[in-house]
Amino acid sequence: MTSIKQIQVTFDCADPERVARFWCEVLGYVVPPPPPGFDSWDAFDRSLPPERQGSAFACMDPEGVGPRLFFQRVPEGKVVKNRVHLDVRVGTGLVGEERVAALEAECARLTDLGATRVHLLRADEFNESCLLMQDVEGNEFCLD
Repeated sequence: MTSIKQIQVTFDCADPERVARFWCEVLGYVVPPPPPGFDSWDAFDRSLPPERQGSAFACMDPEGVGPRLFFQRVPEGKVVKNRVHLDVRVGTGLVGEERVAALEAECARLTDLGATRVHLLRADEFNESCLLMQDVEGNEFCLD
């Protein structure tokens, strides 16, 4: 039996580079180097047939720990709630108002990048507080 070594998280979107660069800022990720023989991703993109230009983009954890994120252009827009979403862990180990303050501070940073604040879910007897947000194309994620 083969064991899985890595995963990649793939986003369907309208503007792959825009969404990828947003997530680079959120997570501290970087754009990987362009393919061999190209000095930039723009040069690589220009080498593609016109219908493929701008159709994909990626970002990666500079430490190589987190999963690679891949963004692919699709013709349809987002219609319903995501079945899978990312939790951006900014409140780990914090509770109560200290946790909410950390979530709100990160929310403010991300809204400056184009994210949308949706709803703060306050702690209950089972879960700590988290903040539901949307990225620049409306994909849901949580500040946790």
